[in-house]
Amino acid sequence: MALRYNLLIVDDQDGVRKFLCEAFAEEGYNVETAASGAEAVRKAGIRPPSLILLDIKMPGMSGLETLEGLRQIVPDTPVVIMTAYSELDIIAEVEKRGVKYYINKPFDLSELRYLIRGLLGEEDLTDEAKKNIG
Repeated sequence: MALRYNLLIVDDQDGVRKFLCEAFAEEGYNVETAASGAEAVRKAGIRPPSLILLDIKMPGMSGLETLEGLRQIVPDTPVVIMTAYSELDIIAEVEKRGVKYYINKPFDLSELRYLIRGLLGEEDLTDEAKKNIG
């Protein structure tokens, strides 16, 4: 794969950011990381991402607030919510804001890779796969 897709990984946990950054950089993606919502919004304004992986529970600017800020800058960019919480009210709220995909932590990296390739048009997502991911 050519270095043409920019991923933005937003998570307050350093280990999660590093793990995902290494995994997707090895596959040829340009990867930016952000430890906070404010940093994510700033970075998206500098280099618009092709796809955003966004943790929903973060201190300071929450994932929902971050999503609102990102939508003002990159309204059509696909967003995948990462959460350790499978709270239905949070999922319903992100769906209202146009996010169709979420993945629960701990996640299966191969599922996440498949989802990202599908959202970027590199692979066809089956309806069954979409249900299993989020």
